[in-house]
Amino acid sequence: MASKGQKFNKYNEEIISEVLSELMTGKSSLQISRERNIPAKTIRGWKLKKILHPEMYPNQGKKRGRQKEKDLTKEDWKERYEILKKYQAFLKAQRERK
Repeated sequence: MASKGQKFNKYNEEIISEVLSELMTGKSSLQISRERNIPAKTIRGWKLKKILHPEMYPNQGKKRGRQKEKDLTKEDWKERYEILKKYQAFLKAQRERK
């Protein structure tokens, strides 16, 4: 379990693939861990996710969360602004009725 303030290392896909290829050649995760200064549990986790059970981890490497909207033109922003102004006027009218 992580402790408060603990820092985690991030490894790029290139390093992960190199480590996994070394695992496939017959090296143990403990040997690789000592050579590359990567925790053995991290290597075992990569092995589990990438080699043994990839079907259980389908979203590996994919970005999560809401996608950013790209290529919005000035007209798009103006339209959004107008909609927002109308909505704010509607909310103000609702508050005044109460």
